Amino acid sequence: MKLLIAITGASGSLYAQRLLDNIDAQEHEVHVILSPYAGQVMAEELPDGLRLQPGVHQHGARSMHLPFASGSNPPDAMVVIPCSMGTLGRIAHGLSSDALLRCADVMLKERRRLVLVPRETPLSLIHVKNFELLLLAGATLLPANPSYYTRPSTVEAVVDTVVARVLDHLGIPHRLVARWQDEPE
Repeated sequence: MKLLIAITGASGSLYAQRLLDNIDAQEHEVHVILSPYAGQVMAEELPDGLRLQPGVHQHGARSMHLPFASGSNPPDAMVVIPCSMGTLGRIAHGLSSDALLRCADVMLKERRRLVLVPRETPLSLIHVKNFELLLLAGATLLPANPSYYTRPSTVEAVVDTVVARVLDHLGIPHRLVARWQDEPE
């Protein structure tokens, strides 16, 4: 699978790191693109910086030569994690002022899988209307709302409850969290 992972300046860089840690770059073609503010937030939240597996391709948001900036070469799936409300709003309204936004626009117009992981609270009516536009356009909205039924004991384990759902939506097998079980008979 050809995957594009976009990281924005929203808090929650660990979500992106854990997603990248759990996608085998030998099995999938993985590309990463950062928004202009992503690096500043990652410097605060990831003391060791973003760790990329060998074989992962990193692209700049200002390069329009990214292969996925054209409908003739879309990836199989794109995940924006974490997704700032600014980025989400620009995607919802088709504003393609950089490569990250253009790639998301391509995903929608080509009807490819676009998963957005917003990390914001509370939500304004504008956010909700942007959610609605994106859902109508075919995007998957997967807010960074962790679950606790597995009793996660570390920050990474809490983050993994969200990352597991992203991997599920990409169709990538994982063992990050236990599955919800049927009631015993």
